[in-house]
Amino acid sequence: MNKNEFIDAIDSLFLKLELAYHYQFYKVFGTDQRLSEGKKLWASSLKKFSPPTIAEAAEIVVDNQPYLPTLTDLIKSCHDISNLDGFPSAEEAYIEARKSFSPRLDYDWSHPIVYYAGKKIGWNVLDDKDSKEMFHAFSRIYLKFKDKALSGSEFSIPISEDKNEKLKPLNQELLEKLRKKHNI
Repeated sequence: MNKNEFIDAIDSLFLKLELAYHYQFYKVFGTDQRLSEGKKLWASSLKKFSPPTIAEAAEIVVDNQPYLPTLTDLIKSCHDISNLDGFPSAEEAYIEARKSFSPRLDYDWSHPIVYYAGKKIGWNVLDDKDSKEMFHAFSRIYLKFKDKALSGSEFSIPISEDKNEKLKPLNQELLEKLRKKHNI
């Protein structure tokens, strides 16, 4: 993500909030120092979202809320927008990765990036530990893969050797010999 685009998205967000909620905005962010600190806090909390997501969330919140939204309102809106992209949420992906079983290449993944995030964390670690820290580590990796996928990177799960063997054509000659031998 481009740092300047992100800064522009935060500035645009605050401008929209100022214009839409004039008096409430000045009550909360009335001084230069409070505005600067508010922007830093909001930017820090929104850094995992793309500038277009932040802009869209700002539009949705301004359109739907009669009062100045909280940071939590905007984060929720950003999460809602992020989940409309066809990918499982980080929570769903984490649960899927933990529920998967060997051979992992043959598992029916909802999306290949779930497989790659689990592989990067390590299957043994995912199988052994279930903690808040493990979820956050998985989530960070998963969201990086998701950003790459949204940016156009292609992800596919390689076909396991076992699957290739299953797909080999049947030996017709051997089948005929066995049929004759067993009178089938």
